[in-house]
Amino acid sequence: MTLKLFNTLGRKLELFKPIKGKKVNFFVCGPTVYDYSHLGHAKTYTQFDFIVRFLRKSGFDIFYLQNITDMDDKIINRAKEKKLTPKQLTEEFEKIYMEDMKSLHNTSVTKYARATDYIPQIVKQVNQLVKKGYAYKISDGYYFDLKKFPDYGKLSGRTILQDEDAVSRIDENEEKRNNGDFCLWKLYKEGEPSWETELGKGRPGWHIEDTAITESFFGPQYDVHGGAVDLIFPHHEAEIAQIEAASGKKPLVRYWMHTGFLNINSEKMSKSKGNFFTIREALKNHDYRTLRYFFLSNHYRMPLNYAPEFLDQAKHSLQRIDDFIFSIDRKKDDKENTKRIEKTRTSIINSLNEDINTPIALASLFKFIRDINKEGNSGKHVLSFMKELNELFDFMNFEAEEIPKEIKELISKRDEARKRKDFKKADELRNEIRSKGYLIDDSEHGLLVKKA
Repeated sequence: MTLKLFNTLGRKLELFKPIKGKKVNFFVCGPTVYDYSHLGHAKTYTQFDFIVRFLRKSGFDIFYLQNITDMDDKIINRAKEKKLTPKQLTEEFEKIYMEDMKSLHNTSVTKYARATDYIPQIVKQVNQLVKKGYAYKISDGYYFDLKKFPDYGKLSGRTILQDEDAVSRIDENEEKRNNGDFCLWKLYKEGEPSWETELGKGRPGWHIEDTAITESFFGPQYDVHGGAVDLIFPHHEAEIAQIEAASGKKPLVRYWMHTGFLNINSEKMSKSKGNFFTIREALKNHDYRTLRYFFLSNHYRMPLNYAPEFLDQAKHSLQRIDDFIFSIDRKKDDKENTKRIEKTRTSIINSLNEDINTPIALASLFKFIRDINKEGNSGKHVLSFMKELNELFDFMNFEAEEIPKEIKELISKRDEARKRKDFKKADELRNEIRSKGYLIDDSEHGLLVKKA
């Protein structure tokens, strides 16, 4: 089955056809490193981690690029509050962000690119826009003239800001030609970081860093651009305007992919609303496996509600998978399961080929677990298949140890007592097994044994 992705540009499912065969250039907007990342960020980056893993598993050669915004107004203001230099602040929170991604097992990024490492490329792109008549200079910097770019709004279908947009970097100046014009290069203000360039002493605007970075790696056109849905307008619209105006080529990107919000009480989780949990706070209460399952059990484009009971549901679902893996006889040759394994593999891949539909893929996994449990015949082939799936999902636990001989003997004695209907003795043996660190569960699918 051929992979289909929902393209925000056009708002429909489209067959995935990279520009050059199996080579895929893939960019996702990274963090602004002035504070701890929250669970909304974790959702987006975990879901894109999974998407890239699946594309690689499907045979695509992915270069996954992510930028690090290490210079903007938020950074300057926070550094002043903390009595640090902007560089000290961003180095601290970039390190924390990388540690958080590692903790979540988000390992797919090929290259992280800091905005401040690409000042010459940013200046070059602004110069191109000035020379082509798309940019103009006023008292505080160089601005993009939206009236010169009639395609502005083609991604979002609008040109006016709305409540849920990422609007923290709106550039206000009464000298602007048009209300929505955005700053490309901010001229120097006392006390702010700056670079001496042919544009004048100053620093980059927010939108320009992404297109300068992607053009450096991919050229003026590439395959996939991802980010959270609040970046569609104005940030991604601005990216399109900048590079398509500068290069004269379009589209900038073949496929635009956007993740839905993580909500608390039906509101987007965000620092500006103050209704957020940092990744580090969440990892104190839940292991990474629970969080990954929580994010991947929801379709990436859909909003996801955060509440303790939903995390508990995720933990319960993971426990079902853990119990299943623990019950596998790792020495048994279960060749009779190969057809069912292949059928399930096909079902999961087909679901993921339909716009990365992880909820349906997981439903197929749980059906497989139920069917195998009914027959009680899992062995080496089932174990291998589960490990194969975990290369994608990365939330399973395979560290179950071989049940010690002493515990097996106690389980056997308990079984004999139950057959004799000596339930008092059976309970005594259950308690002895528990005292040695193991739990037994007489489920409808057979006896499950696991560490306490």
